Amino acid sequence: MPGAEDSALATAARHAVRELMAVAATTDRLAARFTEAGHELYLVGGPVRDALLGRTPLDLDFATDARPNDILAAVSGLGPTWTTGITFGTVGVQLTDGGAERRCEITTFRSDVYDPASRKPEVAFGDTIEGDLSRRDFTVNAMAVRLPLDVSRPIVDPFGGMTDLARRVLATPGSPQQSFDDDPLRMLRAARFTAQLGFTVDDGVRRAIADKASRLEIVSAERIRDELTKLVLAPWPRAGLELAVGSGLAAWFLPELGRLKETVDEHRRHEDVYAHTLTVLEQAIALENDGPDLVLRLAALLHDIGKPDTKEIGPRGKVSFHHHEMVGAGMARRRLNALRYPKDVVEDVSRLVELHLRFHGYADGGWTDSAVRRYVRDAGPLLDRLHKLTRSDCTTRNVAKARALAAAYDSLEQRIAELAERENLEKLRPALDGNEIMEELGIGPGPVVGQAYRHLLELRIDRGPMTRDEAVAELRRWWAALGDGDD
Repeated sequence: MPGAEDSALATAARHAVRELMAVAATTDRLAARFTEAGHELYLVGGPVRDALLGRTPLDLDFATDARPNDILAAVSGLGPTWTTGITFGTVGVQLTDGGAERRCEITTFRSDVYDPASRKPEVAFGDTIEGDLSRRDFTVNAMAVRLPLDVSRPIVDPFGGMTDLARRVLATPGSPQQSFDDDPLRMLRAARFTAQLGFTVDDGVRRAIADKASRLEIVSAERIRDELTKLVLAPWPRAGLELAVGSGLAAWFLPELGRLKETVDEHRRHEDVYAHTLTVLEQAIALENDGPDLVLRLAALLHDIGKPDTKEIGPRGKVSFHHHEMVGAGMARRRLNALRYPKDVVEDVSRLVELHLRFHGYADGGWTDSAVRRYVRDAGPLLDRLHKLTRSDCTTRNVAKARALAAAYDSLEQRIAELAERENLEKLRPALDGNEIMEELGIGPGPVVGQAYRHLLELRIDRGPMTRDEAVAELRRWWAALGDGDD
């Protein structure tokens, strides 16, 4: 007689299959083709996991006993196909389901053997779904549903994935040591799934990550970048980052983060700068209003990485980190470049790290309109993100101080808004462009045109809007002084 746990799992399985009925138009079309050709077809991995969590999957993954060329023949004519992974047994096809486009990837059962010096397996095709599931990363991803969909048919779950899903725990189908030795990227995927699903890892997985962390060295920077991006953009990135740092894994792809644990901050109100950084990240996420923002989140994560290298202990033990924002900006640029992030992401994140302390001069009082204009000019299109990062950087437990800082930033934003209304701060430029400068001075293109433009721009920032006549007069004064200097 089945126990209460078995009954609950059976009920969950039925609910999952009902959830998957939302994609039946896609799965049934594929199942008909494969059944007609005498092959088995299963929905596997993430889509099954998500259905058990009550989520309708978007893209779909399938496994089959059909070999790659047979898969290609079976999907012929159903929609656009791609064969970039056919060497590994994968064929892709895009199907239209109720007006929505679904990417489907169908892979031959696998029973790969891994080379210890590489995470690339020696591809070997298998004959059973159980054997295929045994080589997957985590038990919650090692489940399958036989197609066509049938509520009465049990979920194929040879490794207890449904139980682990109910416990919200990540475990591996086999030995975690062997799993991570075979494919070291799975360790970072454990941190990513922790951040995405809100799960914990079991003790064996945690110990294996700590033991095998150095194996991440053989994984390409691009693959690590992609997993880190998914982790950072997940709903609970703090949990994933804490696993990566606590296990020692982060030392192999983001060592700057772990070093922050060694650095007590200048206010001595945090256990360390690392804890402060994770709090800033969470506070920045809370300020997002258009979905996850990779640039903002990376900037929050990296904003203080310059502190360990700039730490100084002064009289009476006072700790300071002079110019840590400048040092940190360079460090952020180097790390993100090493991880092969796009150039625009690298430049935007490093610029935010460089500017994140600029506001504190305003909080001390005395900013002129020209200083406000310069703040806007230097932030450029990153101004909104800089607002969010700066506000998030306040993690003091002193309620009065936190309120004062918030009020000061409210004041700065109000002044920016007032100046913007009067002066169009989004287009801070002098009254003369390069062509007009050349015409007024009677010169051709050359470095001096850029010098003149920058001089007029600085005057615009310092004084506010200028008429064309005023700009011409200032240009001529500058030109005359330049001539005197040449003499």
